[in-house]
Amino acid sequence: MVDASVAKRLVQVIIDNLPEPVPARRPVHTIGMGVKGKFVASDVARTYCIAEHFNGQPVDVSVRFSNGLGGLEQHDGWSDVRGMATRFHLSDGRGSDLIATTLGEFFVRNVEDFFEFAEVAKLERYRRRRWWLKLWDILRLKVPPRNPYPNETRNVDAGALCYANRHRFAQLGVFQVALIGAPESYARASYHAVHTFWVTGPDGTRRPVRFSWQPVAGVRNTDSKTVPRDKYLFEELKNRLRRWPARFMLMMTIGEAADALDDPTKPWPGTRIRVAMGTLTLTEVPEDQEAAGERISFNPCRLAPGIEVSGDPILEARLGAYEVSREMRGGCPLRWR
Repeated sequence: MVDASVAKRLVQVIIDNLPEPVPARRPVHTIGMGVKGKFVASDVARTYCIAEHFNGQPVDVSVRFSNGLGGLEQHDGWSDVRGMATRFHLSDGRGSDLIATTLGEFFVRNVEDFFEFAEVAKLERYRRRRWWLKLWDILRLKVPPRNPYPNETRNVDAGALCYANRHRFAQLGVFQVALIGAPESYARASYHAVHTFWVTGPDGTRRPVRFSWQPVAGVRNTDSKTVPRDKYLFEELKNRLRRWPARFMLMMTIGEAADALDDPTKPWPGTRIRVAMGTLTLTEVPEDQEAAGERISFNPCRLAPGIEVSGDPILEARLGAYEVSREMRGGCPLRWR
């Protein structure tokens, strides 16, 4: 775990970039909704991991979907990273968390990179670039800033692209953010945990893995050429679940020795073995959203026995930063094993 002062500084640089303070709320992924459901592991899951939620018995699950932008303005139709934080409720009252976003790879390798990125990737108003400047960017093999969605007034694209043009490791993640769009539904996006974890099988074999959630309904974005609605994702998911459940498949990719095990900016080859670990069935949007999502304090390092963190320095830093955020907003603590 990183030093407590570093964890506080990580949270503070995020707060400093908000349009206005959000006391007692998450500084990023501020706007979100809690959903209830159950997870049932596949028959093969238990052969790869001894964690309780992979034993094949139904497990209660709490999920919080969210928009990535910090602040209290809800812009569902803007191009933005979406979040899916999942808690598997274990039989002893403890939990195992999996935090994922629609970003396939992260944009910094360590804490030092993050502080440098935060200095340049400031939330600012769009300044439209003339067509010839965009052409000049392309001729220099630089990705030009995208055109904003209709009514989209600000984001961090300009500073983030400037950072990516100076740091090759950041390019994949930053370019994904710039082109990510807006989902038609929280249930029609894929979510990636980006970090490497180690899982232990019943025979004691340890494997490096990465997790992702794939929507059974398929991935679909809104039309970027139409005027976006500020608020539609909450009602869309409520209406969807009134008609039928929403389902996700939990996919686990198994890494190999040559893969980047401690660097979330680097993708793994598409030829790696992928295992379907189970199905998440979402059934209900509870009336009490404070209990169902806002008060739950997810942490990517809160893991059931059988799953361990890797040496990824960003993952290590998130342990302390998430706890600082929890304490600042008065989130409910949960017993660690």
